[in-house]
Amino acid sequence: MHVRRFPVPVDTFAPGGTTNAYLLGDADDAETILVDPAGRTDDLDRAVEASDVAHVLVTHAHPDHVGGVAHYADETGATVWARTGREDRFEAATGVAPDRTFREGTTVGPATVMETPGHAPDHVALTTDAGVLTGDLVVAEGSVVVGADEGDVRAYLTSLRRLYARDPDRLYPGHGPEIDDPRAILERLIRHRLDREAKVLAAVSGGATGIDEILDAAYDKDLSGVRDLARSTVAAHLEKLAVEEKVSWDGDAARGASGVATSERDGPDRA
Repeated sequence: MHVRRFPVPVDTFAPGGTTNAYLLGDADDAETILVDPAGRTDDLDRAVEASDVAHVLVTHAHPDHVGGVAHYADETGATVWARTGREDRFEAATGVAPDRTFREGTTVGPATVMETPGHAPDHVALTTDAGVLTGDLVVAEGSVVVGADEGDVRAYLTSLRRLYARDPDRLYPGHGPEIDDPRAILERLIRHRLDREAKVLAAVSGGATGIDEILDAAYDKDLSGVRDLARSTVAAHLEKLAVEEKVSWDGDAARGASGVATSERDGPDRA
């Protein structure tokens, strides 16, 4: 099966300022899928016109992944899919009512759905013979935003570990280049998240209570232009630590939990 990538310019903090739209399927495949059409480009227009697109879906309904859904659904007459239980979210983001829904294990053309929440509650990946389309679960460089607004660090780590256990040959992320060393990248992303958690926990254990105080202790780099994203990330880590009873966190102030001094430090094979 052939996977074709089309970077689409988007107005976000996305790496390189683009989101990857993908066409899955061979030229004569009657079940070609268009994934994450973030908008229109001439290259994507031509490729869609030359393909028999049967399905349109997104890995999640964030604005930088859905801008072209309505246009391409109308142009192709393809079946439009959304995550089961998230139909209203999808329609609000795209302006299109889905024709069908998917869940873990659903087969759509040449792909199978793998639920991978964490970055977003409706996030999925698509497994194929050629590799895994990961949406915003994975990125080749840097890290993925998992913010407190709708992100879930516990779910995100679980999703990374599930993908790690599958040991795919190649990853096709929502932003940036293809990844041909999946395990190394997944290990890096897991370690990065756990290292950040350790710094957040250390800050709280050291007496920091307010989110800005914790943020300044947990980050040792210039956050100009991204401070709000970093604050949301710290809040998401505090929510995870609170669920695990490692800190108390009421949305305004954090306190260390009695007898807890260390964060989770295990690697990808932790359950």
